[in-house]
Amino acid sequence: MPELRKDPIVGRWVIISTERAKRPNDFSKNVEPPMQGQCPFCEGNEGLTPHEIYAVRNPEARKPDAGGWQIRVVPSIHPVLRIEGDLGRRGSGMYDMMNGVGAHEVIIETPKHVSGIADLDDGQINKVLLTYIERINDLHKDRRFKYVLVFKNYGSLAGASSIRHSHSQLIATPVNPKLVKEELVGARRYFDYKERCVFCDVIKQDMDSQERLVMDLDGFVAITPFAPRFPFEVWILPKEHSCDFSNIKKPSIEHLAKMLRTIMRKLKVALGDPPYNYVIHTAPFRIPKAGYWRTIEQDYHWHIEIMPRLTKVAGFEWGTGFHINPTSPEDAAKYLREVNENA
Repeated sequence: MPELRKDPIVGRWVIISTERAKRPNDFSKNVEPPMQGQCPFCEGNEGLTPHEIYAVRNPEARKPDAGGWQIRVVPSIHPVLRIEGDLGRRGSGMYDMMNGVGAHEVIIETPKHVSGIADLDDGQINKVLLTYIERINDLHKDRRFKYVLVFKNYGSLAGASSIRHSHSQLIATPVNPKLVKEELVGARRYFDYKERCVFCDVIKQDMDSQERLVMDLDGFVAITPFAPRFPFEVWILPKEHSCDFSNIKKPSIEHLAKMLRTIMRKLKVALGDPPYNYVIHTAPFRIPKAGYWRTIEQDYHWHIEIMPRLTKVAGFEWGTGFHINPTSPEDAAKYLREVNENA
């Protein structure tokens, strides 16, 4: 019989449709059309991108927009929001508006032409994570911005572009995104009631039960959430409480890089290189003022959400907000635990 499950953080309900239960091999394999033309993200093609904002370079390669780099960050050529201008908050009757000010950057994760982060080694992923932190901290200095979302789209079904070269993106926004705000509100409500972090309680329960635990490695856990929206959805969380991803210490970044690569390899092997999105949810930028949220450092907990795109969202989901998931998180965790990521 299908089962309704409620997410303990945001209160969202999902349907685990056990009558439609699917194993990894039951999902259709991801087949991407070949890329056309030169890859603008490959080393040697720096002239095909906008001028770089930031780069990690080899010691002898100091010239910007040239070879010898390990990571490059460039502005998006199709920005959702633009860096220039002021916010211009205004109203029209009951409606609120502001100018589309923000930042939209592309993090080119390797000079080599490989398609996904699962194909990078731990050291290169470590550099990618350090670059995320560098860019978040730099954009934090801009008082127009309240939030930076780091995300990755992989595969056309996950909204990726036609460029088959491993890259992720970030967008800085002048308002807090709705989904993040729902997590913030849910975490604060739980903290007000129990004086504990809801994410810390999730970690403890899932480590105790082992049912939804995929990995426990060097200060981080990977779990399949109790009420997942998508089959084989995985969350990575630090076991030590922290609300800000950008506060992670360098030794811990090395452990996180290993965890992230292992999980992405497991998903690739188990599901046939599926399209996916991942997002980093972290606390927003905080400027103390009247009514300042004083418990956010205690009640929120940063995490990475990895969402394979194996099913389609249709009318019922759009009309109700329910997600239908044909694979229970307990089954997904068991499959992933047993996968040899080096196969």
